[in-house]
Amino acid sequence: MAPLIEFREVYKIYHMGDTEVRAVDGISMSIERGEFVAIVGQSGSGKSTCMNIIGCLDVPTSGQYLLAGQDVGRLDDDDLAAIRNRMLGFIFQQYNLLPKLSVLENVEVSLMYAGIPRAERDARAQKTLARVGLADKLKNLPSQLSGGQQQRVSIARALAGDPSVILADEPTGALDSRTGREVLALLQELHREGNTIVLITHDNSIARKAERIIRLEDGRVIYDGPSDAEEATVHAEGGQPS
Repeated sequence: MAPLIEFREVYKIYHMGDTEVRAVDGISMSIERGEFVAIVGQSGSGKSTCMNIIGCLDVPTSGQYLLAGQDVGRLDDDDLAAIRNRMLGFIFQQYNLLPKLSVLENVEVSLMYAGIPRAERDARAQKTLARVGLADKLKNLPSQLSGGQQQRVSIARALAGDPSVILADEPTGALDSRTGREVLALLQELHREGNTIVLITHDNSIARKAERIIRLEDGRVIYDGPSDAEEATVHAEGGQPS
C-alpha cells in the first residue's frame, strides 16, 4: 500500500525581485497511515510551506506530492478544495472559530461545505464535541469558552469530517502550559485510536510528544527518525535547544 503522504523531490520556489527563495528545497519523505509525526524547525526552515502543501493549500513548484497515491500537483482549485473537505482536518493556533456561531454550528460548518445532510451534520458534530469533552457546551458562543475549550472545538471540527490526516499547526501556541499539555494529551489519544496526525511546531518539548520527528533546516530534511533522539532537537541561534 502506498504511503498516505509522500513527497518526491518537492521544491517550492518563490521569486522576490531578483532573489530566489527555496522555501522547500528538494524534500523527499513519506508518512504512513496511523503515524504521529512532528515536522519541526525554526522560522524560515520550510515547515509552514510543507504544511501548506500537505494540506492542499499550495502546490509544489516541482516534484510530486502524493496524497493516498494521488498526485496533488495535477489538480485544479476545485479538486484541491474537495480533497481538503474530504481527507484533511485542520487545527490552527488561533482556533479560527466564527464568533457569532454556537460551538455546535462551528463544528457543522465544514460538514455543510462537504455537502453532508443537516441531520447527519448535527449528529456528527454532537458526537465529536462529546469526544473532546464539550457535550455540555453545544449552545455556547466561542467568547464564552476558555482558550483550551476553544481549541477543543477546533479539534472537534477537524474530526467531524472523519479525515485521513489531522494537520495541527502550532496547536498549543496560544495556550498556557497546563492547557497545552491537555491538548497534546488529546492528540496522543486520537493517535492511539488510529488517527494519522502531522504536528507542525518549533518547540522541542511539543515535538517529542510525537513518535517521529522530521527536522527541517533551510528547506531541507536534516533529520528523520525517533522523537527521543538527540538529533531530533532543534537548536536556536547560539547553539542551545529552542
